[in-house]
Amino acid sequence: MLDPELGASIVELGMVGDITVDGSGHATVHVSLTTVGCPLRSQIERDVKEAALSLDEIGSVELVMGVLDAAAKAALMRRARALAQDRAPLTSVPVQTPVLMIASGKGGVGKSSITANLAVALAATGRTIGVLDADIWGFSLSRLLGIQGEVRAIDGKMQPLERAIGTGRIKLLSMGLLADEDQALLWRGLMVQKAVAQFIEDADWSGIDYLLIDTPPGTGDIAMTLARLLPQMGQLLVTTPALAAQRVAARAADFARKSNIRVLGVIENMSGFTCACGERHTHFGEGGGRSLSEALDVPLLAEIDLDPQIADGGDHGEPAVLHEDADGVLHQLARRVLTDIAPPAGAVGCSARMLDAIARAVATAP
Repeated sequence: MLDPELGASIVELGMVGDITVDGSGHATVHVSLTTVGCPLRSQIERDVKEAALSLDEIGSVELVMGVLDAAAKAALMRRARALAQDRAPLTSVPVQTPVLMIASGKGGVGKSSITANLAVALAATGRTIGVLDADIWGFSLSRLLGIQGEVRAIDGKMQPLERAIGTGRIKLLSMGLLADEDQALLWRGLMVQKAVAQFIEDADWSGIDYLLIDTPPGTGDIAMTLARLLPQMGQLLVTTPALAAQRVAARAADFARKSNIRVLGVIENMSGFTCACGERHTHFGEGGGRSLSEALDVPLLAEIDLDPQIADGGDHGEPAVLHEDADGVLHQLARRVLTDIAPPAGAVGCSARMLDAIARAVATAP
């Protein structure tokens, strides 16, 4: 039988313990719940009894109900999430396409600006970059990327709006394309989850080389929905040097790992500010991103200073990376993603990397 809340077999989830059947056909079944006051207890008891009594050799059933300890409960949640991801619905996002969830745990750290600039930098390499603005309440990417227009459907699939970046392209879906930017959305959690699911399941993401997802602050329902739909997804964690931001970001990373989402690296934003006189100031502290990356045992991918051009570019739909030197920090971040953190499909395997290294060696040989 299935747990009515988790949607997986209670046997697979490890909730069923010892089962004994005596000579008279009386069965004793031990079942452990996730919490003492489980509101679904009666339904689980009824379903277990019915399942046991459906067997010819069972004439009566006694249930011994208990509660999982902390370790067993954690193992159950890992199995539940893994099973949910294994049963992820088919989408137009190929399973080999890297999916990068840009997360922060808290608002105000510049996550959307980083998403926009990273998308543009990746597209500038000639690739097609899908961008999903999953921050349903705080959508801003349509403005940041300078993409406006009406979302149309073809054969029942929403068509992302596109913008050319050099020889590459950006394909965007955002609530900002469906609602007025000044309009407040008074939606409850289930409606938001459904909207995000539709942006993935009912949209045409074919042809993309990457999918970047700007997520809302926190570790809630939207992130869980994304984990179920896109099991290949990895997390890029954005923080500022401030201690409070690090701790909240650490919780976001903990949630990701418990949801079988790989934490790929840390990006420190607002690292410092260099004034016109050339003096550098660290208004939000120093070293926060590095200490967080060391605590999580993941790489620190970039330390991005406060830059008025980033804010100004976002206001006008011209991301700052468009005017950044090729060795600038945003372009360097994109190269880390391409070559190390999430190589594009076709360059992920060890064999592909080895062949590429051989090709470079031959090209530079005397």
